Amino acid sequence: MTQSIPPKTTAITSVYEIDYLLWTQATAQKLRNRDFNQLDIDNLIEEIESLGKETKRAFKGHLRAYFEHLLKRVYVNLLQDFHGWERTIDNVRFELEDILENSPSLRIYYAEIFDATYKQALKKVRREYPQYSFPDTWLFNREIESILNEDFWL
Repeated sequence: MTQSIPPKTTAITSVYEIDYLLWTQATAQKLRNRDFNQLDIDNLIEEIESLGKETKRAFKGHLRAYFEHLLKRVYVNLLQDFHGWERTIDNVRFELEDILENSPSLRIYYAEIFDATYKQALKKVRREYPQYSFPDTWLFNREIESILNEDFWL
């Protein structure tokens, strides 16, 4: 068996490109030591921005799942599926609450993505259940507190 030799780090190839985990550990240690002059600033900025984007992506994905299951629960008359849809709605609400607790500024983002996310969910449930009718626009309270707490099917 031949052993592969890892590429050498050069000015062009950084630890970031070779071993991401090692880069994160080294960066954290440099931050702890306040060794700011040795930080890989460009990649650190990229990673911080990426964390924010991932948080937004997760929030939007959970909101879309919420809309999908709520639309099914309210408009699809399949009694045997109600409990599963309600469980999923509850689980997604907990996820949304957790994300908002850690990133309250997402409340502003919520207002920005509400309509587009609802339309994405609507497109999916219409494809899954073409025999049922779903409203083109959200007919309930749009406030985040209502989304997190109200059972619109009661």
